[in-house]
Amino acid sequence: MPEISRFYGIVIRMFFDDHNPPHFHAVYGSDEAWISINTLAIFYGSLPSRALGMVIEWASLHQEDLRRNWTLMGEKEKPKKIAPLP
Repeated sequence: MPEISRFYGIVIRMFFDDHNPPHFHAVYGSDEAWISINTLAIFYGSLPSRALGMVIEWASLHQEDLRRNWTLMGEKEKPKKIAPLP
């Protein structure tokens, strides 16, 4: 599962040819959440509230980049790195 971004101890990843809905995985320590790219809502797992807030802020800034990466991953192509949260 390629890493597409990392910031403040949070790792953002996507799987090649993953199931719908379009989503990414956010990992913080032993916590993991699957977050919908379209709605930015968690549909599996959980993160501490502070980490979740940073992930949602980051994702809202990069929603189009995430959509492009989802398409690339569905075609089994390497995703593009996305800038971390400043």
